[in-house]
Amino acid sequence: MINKYIALLLFFIVPACLPAQKQKADSLENLLTAEKTDTGKVKLMWQLAGVINVNDPERALLLSQQALVLATNIKYTEGQSKALGTMAYTFNIMGNYPKALELNLRRLKLEEKENNPRNLAMTLLNIGIVYRYQEEYSEALKYYYRSDSVIRQNNIEEVKYYIYMNLGDVYDKLNNVDSSFSYFNKSLILSNNLKNDDYTGNSMTGLGHTYFKKGNAPFSLLYYRTAISYLEKTGNTDVLCEAMLGLAELYEQQLHKNDSAVFYASQALQIAEKAAILPKQLEAADFLSGHYKGIQNIDSAYLYLSMVQQLNDSINSKAKIRELQVISSNEKLRQQEIEENKKIARRERKQQLQYLFIGIFIPGFFLLTLLLSRIRIHTRFIKVMGILSLLILFEYLTLLLHPTVATLTNHTPVYEMLIFVSIAAVLIPAHHRFEQWLIEKLTHRDGSIKLRKFKLKVKEPLN
Repeated sequence: MINKYIALLLFFIVPACLPAQKQKADSLENLLTAEKTDTGKVKLMWQLAGVINVNDPERALLLSQQALVLATNIKYTEGQSKALGTMAYTFNIMGNYPKALELNLRRLKLEEKENNPRNLAMTLLNIGIVYRYQEEYSEALKYYYRSDSVIRQNNIEEVKYYIYMNLGDVYDKLNNVDSSFSYFNKSLILSNNLKNDDYTGNSMTGLGHTYFKKGNAPFSLLYYRTAISYLEKTGNTDVLCEAMLGLAELYEQQLHKNDSAVFYASQALQIAEKAAILPKQLEAADFLSGHYKGIQNIDSAYLYLSMVQQLNDSINSKAKIRELQVISSNEKLRQQEIEENKKIARRERKQQLQYLFIGIFIPGFFLLTLLLSRIRIHTRFIKVMGILSLLILFEYLTLLLHPTVATLTNHTPVYEMLIFVSIAAVLIPAHHRFEQWLIEKLTHRDGSIKLRKFKLKVKEPLN
C-alpha cells in the first residue's frame, strides 16, 4: 500500500521520466558529446542515466558506471556519489534490491566523509527505502530516523516531507496506526505549506488508510474523496488508484454500499489499464473477483478471476525479464569494470614511469650544469639551461599537485588556475636569484665559465 510515496522520493533524487523525456535525453546526449572537461562529462552522464533509467535501464547502468570510474579517477567525490545513487535507483527499478542496497551503502561511506548534510540525509533515506522494499521494516526505520536526525540538526526543510511520508508508510505496514497517523498528518501540514497538490493527495491517501484502520469511516471517506480530487488534478494515477481502491474497501467493509464499492474498484481498474500499471490492475481485479464471489455472482467472479490469473502471468513474465536484465547488466558492468581497471592500471604505470623519469631528470639536469663548470661556456647557455629547468620543474609540480589541487578546489578551473599562478609567482623570482648566483659563481667578467684549478699539496715526511 502507498508504494508511490517511495517513488516520490526517488523522483527527488534523479531526473524524472517526463513526457519530454526523449527531448531531454537527446539534449543531454548532445551536451555530453560536446563536453570537454572530465567533471562536466561525469555530471552529464549521471544526469542522462537518471533520465533514461526507466525505459533503458541497461544503458543507464553503463553510463552510471562510466561516470563512477571517471569521477574516481579525477577524485571528484560528488560525482562518485551521484553516479552511485543513480545506479542504485536503476537497480531499484529493476527489482534488484540487494544490489541497490550495496550501492547505496557505498555512497553512504563517501557522504559520511563529506560536509553535505542534504546528500547524507537523502542517502540514508534511500537506504531505508530499499530495506522497506525488502520488508525489513525495523532496518528501514533505523535509517529513516538517522536521516531525520541529520535533517533536524541542519534544518533541511525540503527533505522533511519525504521523511514523514516514508515513516508513515512503514508504520502503516506495521499496523501501528497512531504512529502512521502522526507522520501522515505532519506530511499533510508540510504539503499545505509547500502548496503542492500531489504531495497533499499522497498525504490524504495515507490518512484515509489510517482512519480506515481506526474504524472511523466518516473521516476515512472524507480524506479518500479529498485525496482523489487532488490526485485527479495532478495526474498521479498510481496513488489515485490507491485512493480509489481504499475507498472501495471502505464502502464494502464498513459502509456496506456494494454499488459504490464496485464503482470505485472498476474506476481504479480502468485508470490502471489506461496507465499500464499492472500491480494496480491486479489489486482492482482481485478486489472485484472477491466481491462478486461474496455476493454469489459466479459469472462476474470468474471473469475477474481469469483477469487476475492473466495479470499474474504478465507480472511474473515481466519479473523474469527484469531478472534476466539484471543478470545481463551485472555481467556487462563486471566486464566494463575489468576493462576500466586495466585502463587505470596502464595509465597509473605510465604516470609512475613519467614521474620517475622527471624525478631523475631534474637533479640530473642540475648535475649536468655543475659538470659544465669544468669547461668554457657562455652565460647565455646558462640562462637557456635555467629557463628549461624552470619549465620542467613547474610542469613536474603541476603534474604532482594537480589531483590535490583539483580536490581542494572541487574541480573549479578558476581556482585551480589561481593556485598554479601563485606557484609560478614564487618559482620565477627564486629561479632568477639562483641564476644570478650561478652566473656570479661560475663566470669571469667576460661572460665565460671559470676554469677551476685544484692543486694537490703533498706534504713531505718529517725528519
